[in-house]
Amino acid sequence: MSWLEAIVLGIVQGLTEFLPVSSSAHISIVGQLFFGNADPGAAFTAVIQLGTETAVVVYFAKDIGRIISHWFLSLFGKIPRDDLDARMGWYVIIGSIPIVVAGLLFQNAINTSLRNLWITVAMMAGFGIVLLLVDMFSREEYQLKHLNWLDGIAYGFAQMLALIPGVSRSGATIAGGLFLGYDREAATRYSFLLAIPAVYGSGLYELKDAIHVAGTPWPQIGVATVLAFGVGLAIIHWFLKFVSTHSFKVFVWYRLAVAAIVAGLILGGVLTA
Repeated sequence: MSWLEAIVLGIVQGLTEFLPVSSSAHISIVGQLFFGNADPGAAFTAVIQLGTETAVVVYFAKDIGRIISHWFLSLFGKIPRDDLDARMGWYVIIGSIPIVVAGLLFQNAINTSLRNLWITVAMMAGFGIVLLLVDMFSREEYQLKHLNWLDGIAYGFAQMLALIPGVSRSGATIAGGLFLGYDREAATRYSFLLAIPAVYGSGLYELKDAIHVAGTPWPQIGVATVLAFGVGLAIIHWFLKFVSTHSFKVFVWYRLAVAAIVAGLILGGVLTA
């Protein structure tokens, strides 16, 4: 991996991780398109996601600290167990279970067959339509204070779909939230919080294996991860303001355009599926 690859892929990761456009799909497509038709791989993607997820921790530090402290205090009866932040801690835990189980069960497929670009094209287009429909018809009557156990689990199953490149972690969970009737801002905020255990778990799991692989380009991975953090932090600021006043249609048209372009590049022999 060259320094140019690391810089470009780090920036791409930061730009796309929190938008409903699938960062893993973009890493795969950009890696193959500009850098010798080589897919950077699921492991590289998982590791540099640690950078963007650290941006989430920094941005939501106060919220995360309050949720963790209230969750612990509720265990010992120091505060009511129905406290919103205490409940939020439980919802993040139960919402993380589906993606952990699926990630372990289908690890081989996630690293190999599911990274086929035709699958990415289908998911970019198909899930773009899903996002459009739920955005158009969502009731948007609930806020985070209305979150309950069943909705927390439903969010978790939606996030599980993000294991398929082209779906998008934020896109899946936000669409799930809109389908359940939550407003855009609530769905987006919970999407960010729910991603923390899953992304850190996946990244550290892949990092553990990468440590034992000779020739792993650690300096380049480090640069990509730092860039992903910086760009990702800026995107979080922008995106949360954007969703409060705009629909997701612009991301839907973008997904459909990317799907069409990638399909054309595969058929034209520029990319290998």
